[in-house]
Amino acid sequence: MKKKLVVLTGAGMSAESGISTFRDANGLWENYRVEDVATPEGFARNPELVLDFYNQRRRELLKTEPNAGHYGLAALEKEFDVRIITQNIDNLHERAGSTHVIHLHGELMKSCSVKDLETTYPIDPAHPDIHVGDKAPDGSQLRPFIVWFGEPVPMIEPAIREVEGCDIFVVIGTSLNVYPAAGLLNYVRRGQPIYLIDPKEVKTYRDDITFLQCGASEGVKRLTALLQHKDC
Repeated sequence: MKKKLVVLTGAGMSAESGISTFRDANGLWENYRVEDVATPEGFARNPELVLDFYNQRRRELLKTEPNAGHYGLAALEKEFDVRIITQNIDNLHERAGSTHVIHLHGELMKSCSVKDLETTYPIDPAHPDIHVGDKAPDGSQLRPFIVWFGEPVPMIEPAIREVEGCDIFVVIGTSLNVYPAAGLLNYVRRGQPIYLIDPKEVKTYRDDITFLQCGASEGVKRLTALLQHKDC
């Protein structure tokens, strides 16, 4: 039976593909207030601004390709039962070939209605924008299928179950500052290998983590070599 490898990915996973990050210098939050574009209240105040913000993100994504890190994680499925838990709203993991992906914060290429945040509708890449006045089948305004600040994170429970049952846990490209995603580290059983891949120092309370201080693509390459040459 394959060992279960659970990977938590953040913005640094997709940064090498050219996806704009939010918190880094010159990141998206430098140009937009969180309250304006990533809260239900912001959408209620100015839906056109919010829709345009995500329309831009969607157009950016459609010009973007997965990087070597994404492909490396997909390739690990040959030897491991790989489960991806991502804070990212892009679809680069799926496009690289990963078959088990949990999106904690929603998916950019899906929409939902303001009255029903669970039923989703795929967005046609040929017509990627959502406009004020675009209606869902229930007759209400369409909105991006994104978990905004102040909204529940419905996929956190399935994510916790995956982490609780993992044999190996990997964190890539996240500062572990955003909850509840950062709290997943609490559910890794003692004695299970933990690897953290990030070019920057990431502070954590755990003393049982192997740090690989590099970018996502190089980190997945090093991780693969480690996993193939040692008894995990």
